[in-house]
Amino acid sequence: MKNIRGAINEARLILIPNGALYCVYRYYDLRVSRRRRDRESRAGRAASQGSAYLMTSDLGQLGLLLFVSALVAMLTRRLHLPYTVGLVLAGMALYFAHVHIKWHLSKDLIFSVFLPPLVFEAALFIHWREFRKELPVVTLLATVGVVVAATVTAFGMHYAVSWDWGSAIIFGTLIAATDPVSVIATFKESNVHGRLRMLIESESLLNDGTAAVAFVAALEVLAGRHETALSISGALVVTTIGGVAIGATVAYLLMLLAGRTPDYLVEITFTTLAAYGSFFLAEHYHCSGVLAALTAGLVVGNFRSSGSISAAGRHALGPFWEYLAFVANSLIFLLIGAQIAEQHFQGLWGAVCFAIVLVTLGRAIAIYPLCAVFAQSRLTVDLRNQHILFWGGLRGALALALALSLPEALARQNDIVVITFAVVAFSVFVQGLTIPPLLRRLGQIKQSTKDSG
Repeated sequence: MKNIRGAINEARLILIPNGALYCVYRYYDLRVSRRRRDRESRAGRAASQGSAYLMTSDLGQLGLLLFVSALVAMLTRRLHLPYTVGLVLAGMALYFAHVHIKWHLSKDLIFSVFLPPLVFEAALFIHWREFRKELPVVTLLATVGVVVAATVTAFGMHYAVSWDWGSAIIFGTLIAATDPVSVIATFKESNVHGRLRMLIESESLLNDGTAAVAFVAALEVLAGRHETALSISGALVVTTIGGVAIGATVAYLLMLLAGRTPDYLVEITFTTLAAYGSFFLAEHYHCSGVLAALTAGLVVGNFRSSGSISAAGRHALGPFWEYLAFVANSLIFLLIGAQIAEQHFQGLWGAVCFAIVLVTLGRAIAIYPLCAVFAQSRLTVDLRNQHILFWGGLRGALALALALSLPEALARQNDIVVITFAVVAFSVFVQGLTIPPLLRRLGQIKQSTKDSG
């Protein structure tokens, strides 16, 4: 091409005196320029079409996953199966059917997209008076209980599976988190109400925040950022109190604004900002985003019941957040199913079995002795409820998010991720499928609940 352009330039110098030849040269030069512009134009259109195709592909995939979710919801209702179990099975089926899912679970996806609305929606429907009454029991289970469960798992993985202490502690901490997404979805489907549901939902939400804070603290200790127990305790207190304070402040200010408009759409917009805004602001300042979203949900729920927003806003708020939670819940469990099917467990089956036993044992030691503390008080927890608290400690999205956020330099990072997926699969299939029969056997739900779907 450069030779052609050089020849053209030479022709320009030589042939300018000759008018006819100069016209021939100009015609040829213009044709070369036009062809170059045409090529560039076609390349630009192709790039534009490619971008449009990618966008359409993303939207098409979202539509496909929502369609699958709707079908699974209908099918599981007819078969009397837990919805989350059906979603995980559907995600695995999509993987084995070679349906390519572009989105993969990561800490950013779970924390930035799914977790804020799910935690906020769960807290939105918690009655403050009942929550405050159960706060001593819930707080003990969600703090000391998490430490006990993590310790049991860490000791077992170190001595039984010969993991180094760093990997064992990290795994014990992240897997101690009982996931509110799994727990709340299961108990909603089973139509559990009353004190049991309050204990289960509140404990899972606070447990969630505590485990996330403890996980970050454990990582920082291993990285050498904290050398004394005092500095560790200070960081935990700041992270916890900071998350609660940010959530309460953001939600309160936004609901004051929402109370100044009769437009229910604007009011719902402010609640959405409260959910995501409190979470992101807390994470930005290295506080607990989960506790911030939880607190924001409690504040907004209190405003909702107090009549500070319009009647239309109060009526629309519940269905809006229930649908948003349904979409987030559906997508997250479909992705969990697809990624469980991708995992390779070869050579890790022994560690997987030990981990499941240790996690279950740790949960039992965290529930029964701590509930015994309140045996002689008005807050005593019935033994049947203790059984359900123990077996209802499901693991799910939060444990996966924490595992997927581990640095690659950490010893056994890949093993931790794979075994976390295995424990989550056990929670979904074994615990998830047996909780409804257990609830019926213990008299917490009526036999007719099953028939009514």
